[in-house]
Amino acid sequence: MTDPATTPRGAAGEQLRLDRLDAPLSATTFVVVDLETTGGRAGTDAVTEIGAVKVRGGELLGEFGTLVDPGRPIPPFITRLTGISDAMVTGAPAISAVLPAFLEFARGAVLVAHNAQFDVGFLKAAATATETAWPQFPVLCTVRLARRVLGRDEAPSAKLSALARFFDVSTQPTHRALDDARATVDVLHGLLGRAGSEGVHTFPDLLAHMSPVSRAQKTKRHLADPLPHSPGVYLFRGPSDEVLYVGTAVDLHRRVRTYFTGSEKRARMKEMVALAVRIDHVACAHGLEAEVRELRLIAAHEPPYNRASKQPSRSWWVDLSDEPFPRAVVRRRCGPDSLGPFRSRGAAAEAAEALAEACGIRTCTHRIPAAGVHGADCSTLGAVGGCPAVPLRPGGPGGDAAGHPGETREEYAARLEPVRALIRGLDDAPLESARLRIAELSASRLFESAARRRDGLHALVSALARSQRLRALAALDELVIARPDGSAGWQFAVVRSGRLAAAGCAPRGAAPMPVVDAVTAAAETVLPGPGPLRGATGGEVSIVARWIDRPGSRIVRSSSGLVTPIRGAARWADWAHLAREGRATANYAG
Repeated sequence: MTDPATTPRGAAGEQLRLDRLDAPLSATTFVVVDLETTGGRAGTDAVTEIGAVKVRGGELLGEFGTLVDPGRPIPPFITRLTGISDAMVTGAPAISAVLPAFLEFARGAVLVAHNAQFDVGFLKAAATATETAWPQFPVLCTVRLARRVLGRDEAPSAKLSALARFFDVSTQPTHRALDDARATVDVLHGLLGRAGSEGVHTFPDLLAHMSPVSRAQKTKRHLADPLPHSPGVYLFRGPSDEVLYVGTAVDLHRRVRTYFTGSEKRARMKEMVALAVRIDHVACAHGLEAEVRELRLIAAHEPPYNRASKQPSRSWWVDLSDEPFPRAVVRRRCGPDSLGPFRSRGAAAEAAEALAEACGIRTCTHRIPAAGVHGADCSTLGAVGGCPAVPLRPGGPGGDAAGHPGETREEYAARLEPVRALIRGLDDAPLESARLRIAELSASRLFESAARRRDGLHALVSALARSQRLRALAALDELVIARPDGSAGWQFAVVRSGRLAAAGCAPRGAAPMPVVDAVTAAAETVLPGPGPLRGATGGEVSIVARWIDRPGSRIVRSSSGLVTPIRGAARWADWAHLAREGRATANYAG
């Protein structure tokens, strides 16, 4: 038994995520808890006793049991039911001392209770009342599990006493917390044995098994049977052999099987499963290859049930318009000096506005002929939201009779080269000018204008840094990267002109370099194309860049150095961090 007084107040178990529970049930730690209370209403009634048993793989790891002073009289009918009287709880620790100790005892485990809504509800209410942090435990209710795996003909009642008799438990429930928790442990083991005979092997499997499943899902479970337990891409196909949906998985069999269980709650996916008649798959060496193949297959088939955000053709770019007086515009296609890619049009538009403001190019949308001038028709020059392209000199050749400034096409063209240099990372002077303008506005106490420009500049810096990083990756004719696989082996990727050309693995104990040589020799030949990413899609280069940037990645060989430009946006990382927190003004040290 744990002494509550030895655990500091506020200690709370860490959340055990489901992605850390994908292990056999025999290796999963369960803490079975039972409470006795002064009544049935959490938040109104109070706890009088906590009992808990920690088990894993049928082995007892520990027990926790203590009376709790509820801070109020115990109703006589509760005393008759549980045997717990006011005299028994006099001098017992309060819930404020007991709860942190229990949470420490249950840290990192699945919380189990018979009618979990009752017990967990009281524990959460106590945590709220005592201002104790409540971890988001995975929770299992043995009542719900019993109703799922036992037929009503063999177990008409799901009460703990009835199930204790059914499974012939070693400790009979007595309406005392620790005895009832011990009885629930035996019931849990009996129920898990029944679930295991139905193909349930992990806790996520168990949750899925307990969820309601539609008839269409049940009848198509067999579609997942041929899939291997390996990484790859899966394709749901419809009655006309059309591709309905494309996805990736670390374990193809396990992931696809979830579409036929109650864990799949998305209406569109249920609709897709109802239409599917076959599932194809492509086995992959590791996760990077699976992500890239998924992207390519989506581009090739345009499946109707994939999210629009996964469509590679839906990238947005910021470019200079094809006009005598160009503006920063948002487009689907990219040119040699485009900024991007962006996942949404809104993000691209925000960067385009910040780019125009930083570089002083026009945002006004009226058409100007090649022989015309810019400036005379812009009545809001210099105002908030006005056209930022203030002419280089007042009263230019195109000025009107009133002396309004004007700028010819040749004069305006001087503004465009800094834009191209900024996008390529050759010169960040426009960013410095924008930063100084923000500092001036802040010093003048024009805080709203300063904050607006700061946020816009932050969006531009982030977009430039990402774009320049992808350009640098796509500029390499060949790059071979290695990453540890987590099992003392290695994963390899051969990247050519920003595209994945080959992938492979060297398992633990295998010599890695012969594998690298073989994978490189078998790699796809990539012919570079036009544009800032040399013909690669923004989506694919982004996936490859994220994989390379993860901790532990190593460059095995490269056709040239993987570098970012010295005057690029990467050197603004410290300023961008401060801007994200709303604290950046004039304190950027370039």
